[in-house]
Amino acid sequence: MSSDPRRAIRHLLHAREPADALASYYAFHHPPERTTIVTYPEGAARATGYVALSRTGMDLFRPLVTFRLPTVTAATLDLDASLALLTAALPAGSPVIIRTDSLALPLLRAVFDLSLEQPLRLLKLDRRRHEPVINVFVTRNDTPDGLPRFLVRSPPGDPSGLIVASAGVNWMSPDYADVAVQTRNDFRRQGYARSVLSSLVQHLDRRGHLPLYTVEEGNEASYELARESGFVDTLSRGFMLEGSFRPRPPSP
Repeated sequence: MSSDPRRAIRHLLHAREPADALASYYAFHHPPERTTIVTYPEGAARATGYVALSRTGMDLFRPLVTFRLPTVTAATLDLDASLALLTAALPAGSPVIIRTDSLALPLLRAVFDLSLEQPLRLLKLDRRRHEPVINVFVTRNDTPDGLPRFLVRSPPGDPSGLIVASAGVNWMSPDYADVAVQTRNDFRRQGYARSVLSSLVQHLDRRGHLPLYTVEEGNEASYELARESGFVDTLSRGFMLEGSFRPRPPSP
């Protein structure tokens, strides 16, 4: 029996693979007091599956759920074990945010009331393709929890000092950093987003973190920004789901 769920699930994730980077971060590097891990079987020294519920700045009231569900083969879930794990980990009716791959999607559709199903594609930086952008108006202003952030404020002469573009980090593991960019609508297509992203990418590269960039399917502007900044498609596909767990009774 294992008293350390993180040790029990380590073999389920490949920390150096971009496709597993987010799940690995929340399983092993997110502050332990903000993540609860439920394993299957419970207390096993070598689990066949797990669910992690993490409190994040994404939403103060809904945990982020990441997992690896038990499988029969690499391409087939063990449905009974997966449902037992989800039932043990998630209170029925509680709203959650879920990051999943396509393998688990049919089961999740069956046992969750979903209000959002957003396809995602994952990109990673190709350092050979990145061309640094120099913009003297870019400044560094880290977040309260110490994560790097680069921004551009409104042009000189504008007393508002509004942030017109910023690039920051959602999470950072020893190997990877998940980056995001925000730009005010009235300042788009002026090069600000690429400038702040370039500054962030260079900072992370110096620290030895490979930047990852998640794009919602259909957001071509975000995809083009990433591509122009040296990111390439990993061909990994995932989904962001929002909903609540509503397990169905077994069929008679």
